[in-house]
Amino acid sequence: MSKNKSRKKPSFLQALLPIVILIGLLGLSVYLYGDDSLSGANQMALLLGAVIAGLIGWKLGFTWKNLEKGMVKSIKSALPAILILLMIGALSGSWLMSGIVPTMIYYGLEILNPTFFLVAACIISAVVAVATGSSWSTVATVGVALLGIGSALGIDPAMSAGAIISGAYFGDKMSPLSDTTNLAPAMAGTDLFTHIRYMAYTTVPSIVITLLIFLIMGFSITTKNTSIGALEMSTLIDKHFVISPWFLLVPVGVVVLIVKKVPALPALFIGTIAGCLIALFFQTDVVWDIAQNHNKYNEAGKLIWQPNYYQAAYMSSIDAMTGDIAVVTENESVNKLLSSSGMYGMLNTIWLIVCAMCFGGIMEVCGLLHKITEVLMKLVKSTGSLIATTASTCLFFNVTASDQYLSIVVPGRMYADAYKDRGLAPENLSRTLEDSGTVTSVLIPWNTCGATQSKVLGVATGDYFIYCFFNLISPIMTVIFGYLNLRIARLKDKIED
Repeated sequence: MSKNKSRKKPSFLQALLPIVILIGLLGLSVYLYGDDSLSGANQMALLLGAVIAGLIGWKLGFTWKNLEKGMVKSIKSALPAILILLMIGALSGSWLMSGIVPTMIYYGLEILNPTFFLVAACIISAVVAVATGSSWSTVATVGVALLGIGSALGIDPAMSAGAIISGAYFGDKMSPLSDTTNLAPAMAGTDLFTHIRYMAYTTVPSIVITLLIFLIMGFSITTKNTSIGALEMSTLIDKHFVISPWFLLVPVGVVVLIVKKVPALPALFIGTIAGCLIALFFQTDVVWDIAQNHNKYNEAGKLIWQPNYYQAAYMSSIDAMTGDIAVVTENESVNKLLSSSGMYGMLNTIWLIVCAMCFGGIMEVCGLLHKITEVLMKLVKSTGSLIATTASTCLFFNVTASDQYLSIVVPGRMYADAYKDRGLAPENLSRTLEDSGTVTSVLIPWNTCGATQSKVLGVATGDYFIYCFFNLISPIMTVIFGYLNLRIARLKDKIED
């Protein structure tokens, strides 16, 4: 009891200091490491930020046990998201090997038409991003191909980039396979599929408006009638995979499970196993190719052991779910598209989440986040102003911290209690985090997302910024919904249900 009484309340400057230092360290990481900052530098910056927060907490009278308890509690809250991320990695590899993702891409490319290129580029990017759960891989693969096709059609690369990024980030937001889509509800305290369903209220109008703008722009663009890039990609996919619309029953089945409110892990696991079974029966060549890595040779280079087909099917399925697999074609862009890192590919994101939880846990247990929220909440007069303040904070962290994960994690921790105190269901917060944090990261040149997409596409962020209509509209849409009291879920409504 005496220890609790000896604790002091932090000042606003004390509460702000760890964040300021964290921002400086993250900026240094991005400057020195560039795209590789996500492979360790940002994680260490978060841990160093946690150390600073811990020292302030110690000065305020908190013990190591208090700090450790705060970190453990914070990490524990993110464990469901971490488990889902691992299953997402398994599913992405399974769906690649089975031909489900290639089939989605193949039929997506079929809708390309020069006159409606911008709309088509946005839709194709959205389809691929929903299927893969990654805006980065979508932009780096299909996005690069679409940009080349757009250039051949005489379309401004900045316009093409805007359409590609708009679609990719729509798909990233709405895909249950996306790390940010899993992170946001984990921070807010709701479940994945409730988050996705509720987010659709603001996201669907945003993408509809975006497609209408691209449609109008498309009629004013003079193009040449050629789509050789898309044709080449479709041909290569068809050459290396069995393509069938029947394969799309698997993602449809997962969607049905989601609608039926089956928990995320079982739904994703069922989709993963279904993908492996399709590969076993229909993608025999792909199974053999992946399994060749397990052939054994003697010192003279002579083959001494090769798995039979059933062994190959099992081993390739395990490889697809857990590690790196790739289907090699004659085109490098297609090779990037037809590759997956399984569960292994999720480890950097999981590492980042754990480090962010350590930082957030100490900030929370020491009352530092509460102090910052207390000051900011003086600006809040209504539900609309709370959502607007949350959206502004997300944008602030994207600009200053240069990382979209922090723009979700820190505001999520800061405002969770404020939403509860106002009787607002946590999906209001998770929706605002994604509408404002996830999508605006690519609009900041020094943010890891903005720097990456600009480099991959070869188009400056300042050039494509104005054409990323979906990314610009989304935060505005969520604020409008807040001020108009549209689709604002209340805690009492959930209790009555």
